[in-house]
Amino acid sequence: MKIHEYQAKGIISKYGVNVPQGYVCKTVEDVLKGAKSLSGDVRVVKAQIHAGGRGKGGGVKVSKGMEALEKNATDILGMQLVTHQTGPEGQLVKTLLIEEGMDIKTELYFSVLVDRATQSVVLLASTEGGMDIEEVAAKTPEKILKEVINPIYGLRPFQTTRLAYGLGLDQFGKKVFRQAHGFFNGLYEAFLAEGCDMLEINPMIVTGDEKILALDCKMSFDSNALFKHPDTVALRDLDEENAAEVEASNHDLNFIKLDGTVGCMVNGAGLAMATMDILDAYGSNPANFLDVGGTADEERVTNAFRIITQDPSVNCILINIFGGIVRCDVIANGVIEAFKKVSLEIPVVIRLEGTNADLAKKIIEESGLGDKLLMVSGLGPAARKAVEISSKQA
Repeated sequence: MKIHEYQAKGIISKYGVNVPQGYVCKTVEDVLKGAKSLSGDVRVVKAQIHAGGRGKGGGVKVSKGMEALEKNATDILGMQLVTHQTGPEGQLVKTLLIEEGMDIKTELYFSVLVDRATQSVVLLASTEGGMDIEEVAAKTPEKILKEVINPIYGLRPFQTTRLAYGLGLDQFGKKVFRQAHGFFNGLYEAFLAEGCDMLEINPMIVTGDEKILALDCKMSFDSNALFKHPDTVALRDLDEENAAEVEASNHDLNFIKLDGTVGCMVNGAGLAMATMDILDAYGSNPANFLDVGGTADEERVTNAFRIITQDPSVNCILINIFGGIVRCDVIANGVIEAFKKVSLEIPVVIRLEGTNADLAKKIIEESGLGDKLLMVSGLGPAARKAVEISSKQA
């Protein structure tokens, strides 16, 4: 789950992290009305969408004076903002964050993430603030500082000191250097307390009046921890999310919309990735990532079918199940039930291996759906058949 920048800044400010003064608007009239609440004559208009790269796409503009503020707000509000994360279709801007202009002396990068390799929380920092961290990692990896946090001892003072020196904050004086400890600790505390899986400040800035602030903030949350944070769930902006993905989450399905023509239903994230890769190898593209999970039942399979078939680009469905915890006969019954409830007309290729696979095959053979439901042994042959059917349907 993601939230908007202004919402993320509201959260981290509760942990002592400084952010620019600002206000949120949904109309140009409200932008102008709220302008007097900020000091100075420079204000920044920032589009609020769930995607990075807003500045490069024209969604962040500095405005000097009321006339420029009105023009920039008019231009951005209601635009279809296209960034490297939105895809070519872009996202409609419905909300603006207006912030005070800042006297920026330097821009830095800071984030808190989960490092699966060390099974620990890790702090990343770099002097290359404002840039995509992936680009920095690829071209100048030596500029990325990394502190792995021991889960027993937590973030230690020597680690925040090392980061502060590594970012060159000592050159801005003792006042700035001392602030760094509170800044890093506040973000680390927010990450843990709020159940995040990513917290990124890009850029983190030092101002002319010797303050460290989070000029931008992105947060995403561990879906398994959201039940403990009803206040965070209330921040969810459903208009920003794909409707099918929202519906899938309501049925405990892991679903991501993609742009291909072969709908996929798989159990297990690794198997789902392999399924998408092999479809690509055979010359087609998956229409979605869908992991029904290890506790799938007939109802969940039916819901998965309904969500897949809502996509008009899907002209064939590939089911790839390796039965372990999920029995193949349960999936087979769920598929047949889905045909009845969803009135499924799209051809389905199904590959079932593992627990009760023979029983599942018998169930499908006796279903009377042989013209629409094709059972194939082996992932390669099943994927190849799905691609063949999809190509004919196109």
